[in-house]
Amino acid sequence: MRAMERTFLMIKPDGVQRGLIGRIVGRLEDKGFKMVAGKFLQISDEQAKRHYAEHEGKDFYDNLVGFITSGPVFAMVWEGDDIIALSRQVIGKTNVKEAQPGTIRGDFASHTPHNLIHGSDSPESAKREIANFFDESELVQYEKTLAPWL
Repeated sequence: MRAMERTFLMIKPDGVQRGLIGRIVGRLEDKGFKMVAGKFLQISDEQAKRHYAEHEGKDFYDNLVGFITSGPVFAMVWEGDDIIALSRQVIGKTNVKEAQPGTIRGDFASHTPHNLIHGSDSPESAKREIANFFDESELVQYEKTLAPWL
């Protein structure tokens, strides 16, 4: 059996403040993805700076760090075939004006910097982002099976 691809997804402070954690997680579960880790946390400045390291020096960097540390987030690791590309389709375009109806951002986001959710854009960034928020011991390995009573 080949290993499933993993991605890092994070419901940002605006998604948490608007009470959308359950609805967003539901969309990802409806797609058939498997959550292998999740935690509610307040991101430290150090974690935020590592998370947005590729943007350091850009004019919007301080705003990114300030926003992501402004309130709690729900950090998650998901697993599935081609999950990085597929989860980004479910999430929708970063610019909410371009996010299609039916996507998380297309249906719920109203402002681009506050676009509800982050998703890794490559296997390399997924690995780095997962390591920034989770220890390997926090990732739960299990097979999805239907219980006999379902």
